[in-house]
Amino acid sequence: MSETHAAKSLNLWPGELPGSCREDQRDHPMAGEIPHLVPFLLPGDGTVRPLVVVCPGGGYGCRAGHEGTPIAEWLNGIGMNAVVCNYRVYPWLHPTPLMDAQRAVRLVRAHAGEWGVDPSRIGVLGFSAGGHLACSVANFGDDGEACSDDPVARYSSRVQALISCYAVVSSGPSGHAGSFHNLLGENPAPELLQKLSLETTVTPANPPSFIWHTFNDGAVPVANALLYAQALDAAKVPFALHVYPNGHHGLGLAREAPGTASGWTKECEAWLRELGWL
Repeated sequence: MSETHAAKSLNLWPGELPGSCREDQRDHPMAGEIPHLVPFLLPGDGTVRPLVVVCPGGGYGCRAGHEGTPIAEWLNGIGMNAVVCNYRVYPWLHPTPLMDAQRAVRLVRAHAGEWGVDPSRIGVLGFSAGGHLACSVANFGDDGEACSDDPVARYSSRVQALISCYAVVSSGPSGHAGSFHNLLGENPAPELLQKLSLETTVTPANPPSFIWHTFNDGAVPVANALLYAQALDAAKVPFALHVYPNGHHGLGLAREAPGTASGWTKECEAWLRELGWL
């Protein structure tokens, strides 16, 4: 594959940042972070390609580097454009990360012509808590605000493919309490916890999905993947589900992983080819 053309980093928002930050944590190092995209674009040769928005994990408290740039470079290597979404984390609270990720999808569509991107083939990929964010984008897509003064806000945030990698999904007994604490703060409203238990908000409008997890993940139980797959099945949304017997949480590309988990990228590439994206 030809060398990647790296576009300049692009701030997600002009001017003052929207969203909710904990008032008692305004001095937190992450409170002043500027959310932005890092594009990884293949050379412009007239080909219009799909693009995947990559959301690294980190428990909504940080963003894991090995789940960002290396993933975008892998996507480039199989013939796809990518952007890494550096969304805001704790002390920023819901819906701030989702606003950032949806904005990333809208910005990609706004730049589709310039970047050689097919606006009808935009996917989202996420790991762990970044997987919760990616699944949230898939669950809560919208058509944009047609009358907005902000031209980017007029674009849809809907995605046409989801790649969910050992994702946090459920806020129930199988969930990852630390991620929800960082995302929602102390004592969140039960109805908000229910809404963000993403197996409860899948609809027939969800995109085709590729889901993988490991059976012995010690941080985020495999039940999260199973619950999400069951919800997709109930909504008649096509999906591929891969549960590998062995592998610790946070594998990323998993090239050094024991056993079959190291093959998830090949399985995902085959799925994208079957989807018609390669």
